[in-house]
Amino acid sequence: MDFGSFIDDKMNASPIPFRDSAVITRRNLLKISTLSLCAIPLAEWRVLTPLFASEAPATPLSPLNRFPRMIQDYLVAEVRRCEAANRQAKAAIKTRADAEAYAASVRERIMRCFGPFPEKTPLNPRITGVVERDAYRIEKVIFESRPDLLVTGNLYVPKGRQFPLPGVVATCGHSDNGKASEAYQSFSQALARMGYVVLIFDPLGQGERLQYPDAQLRSRVGVGVREHLHAGNQQFLVGEFLGAWRAWDGIRALDYLLTRPEVDPRHLGITGNSGGGTLTTWLCGVESRWTMAAPSCFVTTFRRNLENELPADTEQCPPRALALILDHEDFLAAMAPKPVLILGKEKDFFDIRGTEEAHVRLKDLYEKLGAADHLAFFAGPTAHGYSQENREAMYRWFNRITGISDRQSEPELTLEKDETLRCAPKGQVAELKSRTVFSFTRETSLNFAKQRSELGYDALRQALEHSLKLPRPTQTPDYRILRNLPSRQYPLPRSTTYAVETEPGIFALVYRLSTEPLEARPPKGPPRAILYVSHQSSDAELREEILPRQLIEAEPASVFYACDARGIGESRPNTCGFNTFLDPYGSDYFYAIHCLMLDRPYLGQKTYDVLRVLDWLRTCGHSEIHLAGKGWGALPAAFAAVLSDTVVEVTLKNALNSYQSIAESEFYAWPLSTFLPGVLKQFDLPDCYRVLSAKKLRLIDP
Repeated sequence: MDFGSFIDDKMNASPIPFRDSAVITRRNLLKISTLSLCAIPLAEWRVLTPLFASEAPATPLSPLNRFPRMIQDYLVAEVRRCEAANRQAKAAIKTRADAEAYAASVRERIMRCFGPFPEKTPLNPRITGVVERDAYRIEKVIFESRPDLLVTGNLYVPKGRQFPLPGVVATCGHSDNGKASEAYQSFSQALARMGYVVLIFDPLGQGERLQYPDAQLRSRVGVGVREHLHAGNQQFLVGEFLGAWRAWDGIRALDYLLTRPEVDPRHLGITGNSGGGTLTTWLCGVESRWTMAAPSCFVTTFRRNLENELPADTEQCPPRALALILDHEDFLAAMAPKPVLILGKEKDFFDIRGTEEAHVRLKDLYEKLGAADHLAFFAGPTAHGYSQENREAMYRWFNRITGISDRQSEPELTLEKDETLRCAPKGQVAELKSRTVFSFTRETSLNFAKQRSELGYDALRQALEHSLKLPRPTQTPDYRILRNLPSRQYPLPRSTTYAVETEPGIFALVYRLSTEPLEARPPKGPPRAILYVSHQSSDAELREEILPRQLIEAEPASVFYACDARGIGESRPNTCGFNTFLDPYGSDYFYAIHCLMLDRPYLGQKTYDVLRVLDWLRTCGHSEIHLAGKGWGALPAAFAAVLSDTVVEVTLKNALNSYQSIAESEFYAWPLSTFLPGVLKQFDLPDCYRVLSAKKLRLIDP
């Protein structure tokens, strides 16, 4: 009897009274045909629960987690391999021609992460106010980096000077008030007093550019990092990268600066701290017009950030960067031999050791180019921030290059109130009807939906393999037999856990339930088995989730297995701080974003785990698999079911309806670890569900 027939039999029976007086009859369930999808509302499954569930255990058990550092150690090894390849490529630079070729190579690879950029559209700049001060004026500028996407900035223009003067684009870190933050006001004002024309602009999600404002013009998701994550993670579904959007703002800021007659195009600088140090670094790699740069408190190495379990913003993790053998210093190498000053801090959370390593690697490149004096390094003694000692090092560097001033220290400053620097009347571009990043994401998704054609089974499998970036398996998976534990209160009295090695260093944890004790390899057969792919923990869900019990009841002759793919359940990371797994900036996000930099989506790796477990089950004599999955686990289960001929039946509970629904919803809850980059250019989840109807797919409470 299959699962659907089992439910039918239960519903054909007489109405069943339950403890809560609810009554279930067949009319409560949606009618299904052979090729249709079943969607059983969550409320009705809750009423069905007493049919199958035993009483909850009196003493809750903590979920098992015997491999908590597996993902961390695996990815560290992967990133170390990328870093070794990067260093090997730099070691091969022997001549000036080699160095020039290397710089050209990194520029090309960087654009594969960031490009292509859109066509330049009219900036439509306007000045909304002017603040007059003794040695400079501050113009309140609004321009459009993309049509109707408003950028707010302050242009500091020196007084009493002969124009044109050197220009500087200033980038902000993760300050709530953006360009009005003390450190960023300070260096902008100081540079203006020394004779520079400075344009500092608000980043997306900060200052006057909140992307999710409420009626009181406050962020509904959190200023800065939270807005960046929310908008940026969603963008991956349509093949966009928030870091490229921020870089485009910087490129258009430079375009605006160059429209000003006060600016000398022979001297164009870029500087910023933290998130602004990130943007400065990226802009060195994607824009060729800079003549000098000074990134502060960002440049280190990808390996140091990963090893130190330091989450980075979406914009700080370029997709494919690690797969393309790029590191932080390569974005500066793209600018070589133009002058670059790397600024760090001894007590920064961005590891100063990595900053020193980046400087050493760049130094050899600059020497080969005959420009050793065009590269410098300065580390301030304090903690993270664009503090005065770092700002003064930047002033000295720019002054040395431009000759505009011989000043060595910061001049006396007078900081402005946030309200004084506002470009919009109430301090938010939302009141001026600016578009949001989300509005572009939704528009792109809608356009892709119009353009996509229905893929046949073979074409869908090919597109799926391409999106998942699946490696080719080389041999039957090896496995470990873990020692049996005291009763875990599963639906069947006995269980054995197998750690199936899906690739070197990675284990899918598989639980085999039975009525008989087993401490050895699985017995051969029978042909049919059930494999349940967990949402977040097989161990917990075998006690608390009704679906495994229903599957076992429906198919008593089948052997039942449950599986944790990598990164959840038994290998749920305990890294990036205490109990951060589900935080927007926590360990699940941390590894998902690193997998995108490695060009191996986390979801693709989880799907590969399921496929390898299916391979392993075949060696155990199971040639027909009823594959089930719940929540997050429903996605790799669905993809594996499309790709594996061993799967003959599929049941998915709480599965995502579509990626399009995420891309077109301003607010969503699914994490980055469940996304596929660029998926909506080719297909969507309903395409998978459509072809799985041939495998008796049932969707329960999608």
